[in-house]
Amino acid sequence: MNRSSILIISDDPEFARAVAACWQTGHHVPEITLASSDVWHPSIAAGNAVVIIGPVREGRSQAILTTLDAASSTAVICVVHDEKTSAILQADHPHLAFIPLQNGWVASLSAISREALRRIAAVGRAQRAERLALENQSCATLGRYMLDMRPNINNALTSVLGNADLLMLDADAARGDSREQIQTIHTMALRLNEIMQRFSSLASEVRLNEKESQAETEGLAEHLAERR
Repeated sequence: MNRSSILIISDDPEFARAVAACWQTGHHVPEITLASSDVWHPSIAAGNAVVIIGPVREGRSQAILTTLDAASSTAVICVVHDEKTSAILQADHPHLAFIPLQNGWVASLSAISREALRRIAAVGRAQRAERLALENQSCATLGRYMLDMRPNINNALTSVLGNADLLMLDADAARGDSREQIQTIHTMALRLNEIMQRFSSLASEVRLNEKESQAETEGLAEHLAERR
């Protein structure tokens, strides 16, 4: 979904022009799509953050409203003829917003639409932050596991290196292709050991940064407390 896009559904060209014009005065102009009831299809609304419904041909508004009422991720605002009609439709479609077509309706529509876009954008940011937090949590869990398993890995690498050295010293065992394979095992074990040493250094650096950050936070808190 484009979180700054608006779909206007109306068979009245003047209505569509009035709605589109109210957005030209702002700093952030959304992407606006116009559609008549003749070309209306639920898939059209799926890619828009806000759907604004104006005057349409008789008998077509109910089908449009019923379809959009089920689209929980889309903000729907419908401009109707009067307050009585607004109240009736609001009772039938409580998830949609209705505005009577009276003085000041353009300003009201603009304000509600902008607020809907802000809320949708805020929800999007919150969802992205939540996904990032879950990813960071997964990385942190993996990091803690690696720290916990580090002694066992180092012990296993020490055993592999020791046995590889012994095989290299054994003239009968270390011949031809066998010697090359033993040397490969020895080299790869050394490389893994180097990786683990780097990981240990990184873990120590992270712990040091956490202590420094905590000390700065505590120092700032004490400074603010003294100023009070």
